[in-house]
Amino acid sequence: MTDRKTWPLAVSFGAGKMNAADLTRMAENGIHEIELSSGRLEPFTETLDYLNRAKEISALAKSCGVNVSSIHLPFGPFSQLDPAARDGEIRKKLIETQTGLIHAAGEAGVTFAVIHPSGEPYQEEERAERLAIAVETIGILTETAKKAGMVMALENLPRTCLCRTSDEMLYFLERIPDLRVVFDTNHSLTEANPHYIRAVGGKIVTLHVSDYDFIDERHQLPGAGKIDWEELISTLEEVNYQGRFLYETGHPYEIYRQNYNMLMHIE
Repeated sequence: MTDRKTWPLAVSFGAGKMNAADLTRMAENGIHEIELSSGRLEPFTETLDYLNRAKEISALAKSCGVNVSSIHLPFGPFSQLDPAARDGEIRKKLIETQTGLIHAAGEAGVTFAVIHPSGEPYQEEERAERLAIAVETIGILTETAKKAGMVMALENLPRTCLCRTSDEMLYFLERIPDLRVVFDTNHSLTEANPHYIRAVGGKIVTLHVSDYDFIDERHQLPGAGKIDWEELISTLEEVNYQGRFLYETGHPYEIYRQNYNMLMHIE
């Protein structure tokens, strides 16, 4: 059983915001780990430029006391970036795009690559087919990450996306031995968070932390929604979670520090 106080405070950070002033303010507030993130492909030209200068970015962050320890690979638009797409050309292009980003990040010493298993919406009758397609795609990219010295972490998703349940996440994990999990605390809509966490257990290597209303993802600050945070964090301790406590909400760094101290029981 692990101790929550050992989990580093971390945040998701848009690549376009990368500058010394912001990074220094992060470090001053005890944030020494970040995830470089861009959700969609359209603004990713800028992000791609940053990642192609990955060593420069990593050096800048480290000079400010911050480590770029993960990247969140782009996941939209779904018409172009869906690992479960039936169209083989879409998947081929996705693999080419993500492979370039993975290699760039690996060269800079980034530890994790976070990826979504699918787009949406999906009909119930197509889920089995989509799961099989996505396993093939994610399997290729997981091997790419391994060769780049990185770990691929698959994110649980809400609504009709794949991995909305722990059974679907386990489907991937059983077929891709080197794959790990990034658990998003505001994505589980059909299964209680503690149950999901216990089901995938030691495969969770990092988190996306935010609160919600159990109706849809909201990315609220912990305490603003309905999650029982003491129960959730205690469950993570129970399964021996040893990763980062990474916020994905968009609040000032000082607020993260205060919220983290409260949740970790730090005086």
